[in-house]
Amino acid sequence: MLYWLLKYIILGPLLRLIFRPQVEGLEHVPETGPVILASNHLSFSDSIFTPLVVKRKVTFIAKAEYFTGKGIKGWLTKMFFVGSGTIPVDRSGGQAARAALDTQLEVLRAGGIAGIYPEGTRSPDGRLYRGKTGVARLALESGAPVVPMAMLNADEIQPPGQLVPNIKRVRIRFGAPLDFSRYAGMTGDRFVERAVTDEIMYELMELSGREYVDRYAQKVKSRPAQALPA
Repeated sequence: MLYWLLKYIILGPLLRLIFRPQVEGLEHVPETGPVILASNHLSFSDSIFTPLVVKRKVTFIAKAEYFTGKGIKGWLTKMFFVGSGTIPVDRSGGQAARAALDTQLEVLRAGGIAGIYPEGTRSPDGRLYRGKTGVARLALESGAPVVPMAMLNADEIQPPGQLVPNIKRVRIRFGAPLDFSRYAGMTGDRFVERAVTDEIMYELMELSGREYVDRYAQKVKSRPAQALPA
């Protein structure tokens, strides 16, 4: 209930007025049935803008730190993500990450839309980084189509570390659904999972027009600031 209140009454109308979303290819998102929405990740605002333009409810996963912040800011952040139906995930991997994917599988089995950022974290410099294979496991285990979605300028609206967003028209582009039924029954094959992930990332590169870097964004972000690529 809180999700729909935020979307249509509390926040949605105001955000649409301010950021005036410009959307291409929204017809590629099926009106019914399970769908995996795979997006590049440029800004904290990505998970805010997506529900504005997709009519159906989109359930994302987000790093667990968003749910454990202190003070008023931490509480407001937690309430936003809880209200938007976002699932916390421990990015340290292992069983915690698996539990988050299992939860999204339940969303898909119920005929919903599961949103995921294959890069696993926000891009440190606006470029598109190597995708993690969780999106492939989700696609192969569920059999759901994958709709690639490119955030085109969210990093200009709210760059990492900037609390107050810049007032600018947000631009989003959707691509045609990707069908991976040819790999049915091959979940767990790391070569297949990598092939599926790379195909999704290629589509995101084409849609976004962003340079692709064949490295994991998290590893790049963990390096000293002076070592980041120009």
